[in-house]
Amino acid sequence: MEQFIPFISEVGFPIIVTLYLLYRIEAKLDVVVQSIQSLPEQLKE
Repeated sequence: MEQFIPFISEVGFPIIVTLYLLYRIEAKLDVVVQSIQSLPEQLKE
């Protein structure tokens, strides 16, 4: 049990940071995807 505490402290922080950054990037990626999907319609004009 004592072996897991350092493991959680070493690995847990990078996992939390990664999940936070993925959450933030997801919203921006949605905007990019929407822009790319609307591009053919804008090029027709």
